[in-house]
Amino acid sequence: MTMADSTPYGGGPGGPEDPDRAGGPEHTGAADSPGAAGSRERGRLHELAQQLRVDSVRAADAAGSGHPTSSMSAADVMAVLLARHLQYDFARPDHPGNDRFVLSKGHASPLLYAAYKAAGVVTDEELLTFRAHGSRLEGHPTPRRLPWVEVATGSLGQGLGVGVGMALSGKRLDRIPYRVWVLCGDSELAEGAVWEAAEHAAYERLDNLTLIVDVNRLGQRGPTRHEWDLDAYERRLAAFGWHVVQADGHDTEALDRACHEARSTAGRPTAILARTVKGRGVAAAENREGLHGKPLPDADAAVRELGGARRVRVDVQAPPAARTLRATRSGHLELPRYETGTETATRDAFGQALTALGSARGDVVALDGEVGDSTRAEYFAKEHPDRFFECYIAEQQMVAAAVGLATRGWVPYASSFAAFLTRAHDFVRMAAIGGAGINLVGSHAGVAIGQDGPSQMGLEDLAMFRAVHGSTVLYPCDANQTARLVAAMADLDGVRYLRTSRGATPVLYGPDEEFPVGGSKVLRSSGDDRLTVVAAGTTVHEALAAADTLDGVGIPVRVIDLYSVKPVDRNTLREAAESTGCLLTVEDHRQEGGLGDAVLDAFGDGSPVPRLVRLAVTGMPGSASPAEQLRAAGIDAESIAAAVRLLVERVVP
Repeated sequence: MTMADSTPYGGGPGGPEDPDRAGGPEHTGAADSPGAAGSRERGRLHELAQQLRVDSVRAADAAGSGHPTSSMSAADVMAVLLARHLQYDFARPDHPGNDRFVLSKGHASPLLYAAYKAAGVVTDEELLTFRAHGSRLEGHPTPRRLPWVEVATGSLGQGLGVGVGMALSGKRLDRIPYRVWVLCGDSELAEGAVWEAAEHAAYERLDNLTLIVDVNRLGQRGPTRHEWDLDAYERRLAAFGWHVVQADGHDTEALDRACHEARSTAGRPTAILARTVKGRGVAAAENREGLHGKPLPDADAAVRELGGARRVRVDVQAPPAARTLRATRSGHLELPRYETGTETATRDAFGQALTALGSARGDVVALDGEVGDSTRAEYFAKEHPDRFFECYIAEQQMVAAAVGLATRGWVPYASSFAAFLTRAHDFVRMAAIGGAGINLVGSHAGVAIGQDGPSQMGLEDLAMFRAVHGSTVLYPCDANQTARLVAAMADLDGVRYLRTSRGATPVLYGPDEEFPVGGSKVLRSSGDDRLTVVAAGTTVHEALAAADTLDGVGIPVRVIDLYSVKPVDRNTLREAAESTGCLLTVEDHRQEGGLGDAVLDAFGDGSPVPRLVRLAVTGMPGSASPAEQLRAAGIDAESIAAAVRLLVERVVP
């Protein structure tokens, strides 16, 4: 590697604090030559690392908050990556050949932003807006703000799982030799999700993935579980099938060798365990407890001790020429068609529709949590095995991999039982923060699954997904509706959730019926309706049966199929409320946060609120047949009819 001399600016007492007043920038050239760097080169990398430390201290000091000590420990790692190994075109963050970098320890964002400054894409002036209102440089990095950030981080333990998804894309789909670098902290290795990701990476033989662990010994409240015992970490990673390299995390020559070793290792991923010191370079901060998440007490003195502010610039290596060969739309979409009056489970329709969508669109991929025979994702796997990913019983990793695939331009559909997706809620939450476009499908929803009992019943999923920022929540009641909504999800933004049912249900709609997201269907209506029953999924059929019974005794009711739970069809609900005066919601879900609350939201802007009565699952189910479960929960046709009679007699004029 050839680098121009980098003279520290403002070194020592009395030097300028503002590098913009220190003269023109110095540049470091990037190269990928193997072997140990010479002493001159080591000196230049040291200067770059010191600049990263100084700028991390300055940014946190300007903000009055942040994590400079966590940034300082990994500065040498970042310097080596930036100047020696990362291949990235900052002018083209969408370049298909770019390496991917994930800062899993997102609280060390000052280090990332300092690196961006060294690369010449963030000015010193912007660096000092860290954490300020309206700044792109948030406390934890997000893709919504910066084009070079691909995934939101900050909830520890998630970066490696997302990196696995990116690496899967490069190895199995894009087939482009970019490398995925994930920098994580030692504290987050206590998260089980990290080990789901570690096993997935080893199983898939992802030799294009490198994990660098900043083993700085200290967490937020004190020492980490294994402190500086690198052997303990190596035993665990090696047991999962990783190639492991131990290195002094402040020796740039050793780090350079470790990165070269990672790049030359075939058939398995590599983990570099970098032993570092938190707060490195400032005696008052080095390896000291109680400084986590705080600016240094005397930032000016720390900058002087680090040699002063600098203006080193890095010419990051350009990626090799590459192009994406996928066909995003390779054919006309022919969705499955179901004859009205027949019975089909919506989970079957999901699997068949997803398979058809995969035939029409080459950018659609599917992920499974080892329940594809139940969710019907196996239909896609048989037809499109090259775009199917088995994640086994690891729902957190399944969602993380989906996010990673989405960053590479794929349209992922990840499916499991609705109940089990609750395990991955934090990953869903972070996906929304990062603006990831992922489709999640939860089957076996509600008590209607029958004898399996409550551990298998999705009864909280609607509430969970409705609470996610920018999410779409869909709950179809028949096969044709399901097929249409599966296709519509592919072109939506953000987190999309589709709820499917286990048992076969009657096909109510024709195959050419349209189901716009945000809409609903009025299945029964007359000018004499006494109230409105609002249902979705399984309870739509129970509501229609109840309406038939009630009609026979002279009590006409309106029935709305609210298949779009979020966004909700406000206009139709308001019209029904105005016409009938009372809404009765019926849902195979807990009362809190589900269909009833979605209906109530339609009147949350000051509109007159009608009388609203809710039927939902309030007890703890046991094992019973589907019909017995619905009856016990009070959401079957008979219970609906009884509730309507009571309301008509006592409440509705």
